[in-house]
Amino acid sequence: MNHRRELQNSKRIVVKVGTSTLTYDNGDINLARIEKLARVLSDLMNAGKEVVLVTSGAVQVGVKKLKLKEKPTSIRDKQAAASVGQCELMHIYSKFFGEYSHIVGQVLLTKDVIEDEHVRNNVVNTFEKLIEDKVIPIVNENDTVAIDEIENIVRFGDNDNLSAIVSVLIHADLLVILSDIDGFFDSDPTKNPNSKLMKVIDGITPELENFAGDSGTDVGTGGMVTKLTAAKTATSAGVSLILANGKEPSILRDIIEGQEIGTLFLKQAEGVMK
Repeated sequence: MNHRRELQNSKRIVVKVGTSTLTYDNGDINLARIEKLARVLSDLMNAGKEVVLVTSGAVQVGVKKLKLKEKPTSIRDKQAAASVGQCELMHIYSKFFGEYSHIVGQVLLTKDVIEDEHVRNNVVNTFEKLIEDKVIPIVNENDTVAIDEIENIVRFGDNDNLSAIVSVLIHADLLVILSDIDGFFDSDPTKNPNSKLMKVIDGITPELENFAGDSGTDVGTGGMVTKLTAAKTATSAGVSLILANGKEPSILRDIIEGQEIGTLFLKQAEGVMK
């Protein structure tokens, strides 16, 4: 069975972009990459796909907007930066998607969304209405009120796990996590030049979790461990997941066409989140 070819049939797609994908190494926002991302996602919409974008980057964008010399450390300063950054980020997304004749809608989520059935149902209804109206939902953790995320205590993990939860909630066919790494390797490729990219993974094993280590990027918070957690959440509920490098957003089109890019985590079973 050609699992990659099956991805062509994906109708509802969740795409997650991390802070490191949205910014340059110096922390400034990468407008060219966001514009390309908007163009590719708009084109997928035009082709009849249903697209949800989960984005990180609010705190980092806020840091730059406020002209802070370094990333804040206190909770209140981080949340203030997130508040400013979220407005700026949505303005940028709205502008670029608007150039391709698509409307975006903001969805800010907190952990209680998945813990409270009533709230969860309301969120699902909102997603369904936005998708029905051909609006692109842009999802982020509500950093201005979510202390757990800000403190990195009980966090979604740079929105990796948030994107998996969203994909399960809306019964997505495919989740694509765009990161600053080409996929999942059997060891850290920055430390081991002989590390090998694992092209297909069928099930999250303890061995894989050992491979993951716990590395994150300078501007992001999500390392390989959070990506494995996301993969476990998504695939166990019947959602396929691709982990790939987001430096060139056009690979999204190639992924949907079934090209062998990144690491494919195979869905394990059809199911819904309890």
